[in-house]
Amino acid sequence: MNAREEILRRVDGIVPPRPAAEVAAAYARIDRGYLRRHNGGPSAEVLDLFAERAADYRATVLPVSPDRVAETVAQRLSARSGAYGVPGDLPAEWLAAAGVPLVRDPDPASLDGLAGAVTGCAAAIAETGTIVLDHGEAQGPRALSLVPDYHLIVVLAGQVAPDVTEALERLDPRRPLTFVSGPSATSDIELSRVEGVHGPRTLEVLVVR
Repeated sequence: MNAREEILRRVDGIVPPRPAAEVAAAYARIDRGYLRRHNGGPSAEVLDLFAERAADYRATVLPVSPDRVAETVAQRLSARSGAYGVPGDLPAEWLAAAGVPLVRDPDPASLDGLAGAVTGCAAAIAETGTIVLDHGEAQGPRALSLVPDYHLIVVLAGQVAPDVTEALERLDPRRPLTFVSGPSATSDIELSRVEGVHGPRTLEVLVVR
């Protein structure tokens, strides 16, 4: 018996495991009639709220039309020198005018030397200005969104949920979820805000609407 098994054995001795059927029944009894302040799909009001809240977290939010995504991506990437990491399945049309070196599915060891990363997302939450990555399609592994100092995220209008409740209903809890609310920052030391501690120092968001 290893240390983990011993700890779990002691825990089970204090709180005996419940039968699976009992656990499932208790889970089913949870009241999920959450208060919702917004209804419907990605209306202009919901998209505006997301842009406002994301900007409150010091993200740079740029609304773009679908036919200007490639142009805008190229403009944002040209502001920095160096190569950018991108997921291998990032839509090619987003990068059609990039004009900068791109590294598809970069090796983890090379991430720190990149100028930044470009990804999509799984969902966004208007009420909190949060972007959610589940590291599936067009998002790459978690390290790609955490190591480079700059992160450009493309958010489609249909991915913006009005509130947390609806966003969670769209997500698979079995996926590795990363919630991004503005650039990485902390005020743990003497309440002095420091950005770029746990992830990118600069976050830019293109809202395609």
